[in-house]
Amino acid sequence: MLIEERPADDEALSGLVAAAFAELVAKYGPEGRSGVHPEAGFLVAVTGGRAVGCGAVQPVDAATGELKRMYVVPDHRGRGVARSLLKALEDLARARGHAVLRLATGHLQPEAINLYRSSGYEPIPPYGKYVNVPTTFCFAKVL
Repeated sequence: MLIEERPADDEALSGLVAAAFAELVAKYGPEGRSGVHPEAGFLVAVTGGRAVGCGAVQPVDAATGELKRMYVVPDHRGRGVARSLLKALEDLARARGHAVLRLATGHLQPEAINLYRSSGYEPIPPYGKYVNVPTTFCFAKVL
């Protein structure tokens, strides 16, 4: 598996992000899409020439990055793609000078919650638009 940085307008990346949003809408209903910071760095996991996963790190402040758009296509789940992608995103965050990486995920995504907890992420109070959303769980990890 290859994990590589891609521009935000990359066609394969756009397809993965669209699939991620479709899955979220199916689980939680229509939600407003929030944009990603223009300085976000995107990674795509590729296997057999096919883009099978993605994620981004966007800046919050000088010390903190936020994990966004983490997604793996259903037929590649359970193969270690998400864990490898998460490690690469953490490396990207460190390279960008972030000492902490935070994220938000939903209560209907137990696999994601388990991945983050088993990777050293600790629960934190809700932040930003998630403050009054009881079905959202927020986590952070000191890198």
